[in-house]
Amino acid sequence: MNFIEELKWRGMIHDMMPGTEEEFAKGITSAYIGFDPTADSLHIGSLVQIMILVHLQKAGHKPFALVGGATGMVGDPTGKSAERNLLDDETLQKNLNGIQKQLEQFLDFNCGANSAEMVNNYDWFKGMSFLDFIRDVGKHITVNYMMAKDSVKSRMETGMSFTEFSYQLVQGYDFYWLWKNKNCTVQLGGSDQWGNIVTGTELIRRKGGGEAFAVTTPLIKKADGTKFGKSEGGNVWLDKTKTSPYKFYQYWINASDEDASNYIRIFTLKTKSEIEQLEAEHAQAPHLRLLQKELAKDITIRVHSVEDFESAANASEILFKKDEEAIAGLKALSETVFNDIFEGVPQAEISLNEIKTGVNIVDALAAKTNFLASNGEARRALKENAISINKAKVSEERVLTTDDLIQGKYILVQKGKKNYYLIKAV
Repeated sequence: MNFIEELKWRGMIHDMMPGTEEEFAKGITSAYIGFDPTADSLHIGSLVQIMILVHLQKAGHKPFALVGGATGMVGDPTGKSAERNLLDDETLQKNLNGIQKQLEQFLDFNCGANSAEMVNNYDWFKGMSFLDFIRDVGKHITVNYMMAKDSVKSRMETGMSFTEFSYQLVQGYDFYWLWKNKNCTVQLGGSDQWGNIVTGTELIRRKGGGEAFAVTTPLIKKADGTKFGKSEGGNVWLDKTKTSPYKFYQYWINASDEDASNYIRIFTLKTKSEIEQLEAEHAQAPHLRLLQKELAKDITIRVHSVEDFESAANASEILFKKDEEAIAGLKALSETVFNDIFEGVPQAEISLNEIKTGVNIVDALAAKTNFLASNGEARRALKENAISINKAKVSEERVLTTDDLIQGKYILVQKGKKNYYLIKAV
């Protein structure tokens, strides 16, 4: 299956310039995608474009990953309602280094003729003066042409600086430079980049007398209408210090059936027959969430590691386990993963010295924590067998001691199936 056919069955093509498929049929074709260095990590929104480059390289073509050291200083107005803060040199360099490290996890930068290559547009813009730019680039594209772009029209009422207005020319020159110097004939990107990409093909035609091509991918949308790539805590990052492997795994495991079916095509390298087989098995027992589990496993391993996946998967199952198995699982968790699981759960503090001497469960539930309104309510819950400590059912006679502490500082209290509380020893 060739590169374009692969993207088509995966639902990863939105627009394609005529002649693009024929261009890829000629042999090794070079194509590029630009990455915006606004942070020192990419997030899962960028994973779509990373996977496009992965498929490109797997099909035998040469991927270029362009990091916008120069354009990051300007700011792409596409989809923005306000002017973006410009980055200083030090922040920009830190961001570029972080992005390069992440791309190296996915692309092979040393495999011969179709090795991936990282380029930074600051390298060709740093020596170009403003007068050089408007003479050699600006004269080839009319203001009328630039004004017709959606990214410009949408900002006409609120206003747009000349800096942002000129962005499409700067990105267009990137394509021209790569075409001229690296024989790069195709630009890839999200559907919101179509206008900027076409400016590049137009510049190649007018300034260089050449021909270039474009492919864009659909913007990913969730079935419920909420934004893809966002969780309650904001972006889902590829950097584990910004989004822990547990939370990363949870994002995918919580996908709806419809979204999981879409995501597994876009974000994994599973074949068409493998995916269709998974979907058939999932349809037989949707409650087992096979599709979501395979999706979350595949992506977590590729973005993080097998160990991170196993830790996240085990942690995800702990809340559904009981008694000794659950207690052992809880005590095996790292403090980071433990806090990830129980983030937002009501907490109360009891002094470690009190726990050392023993705290009666009724006091722990009511007077010392206010988890329950009164001692009477606590006793009723205990008599109804509704209270668990570290996933084990307890009675009215239970006393909390240091043996109950997880990571030396936490005790997990549960009332019924869904009400969790944390006691923290201080």
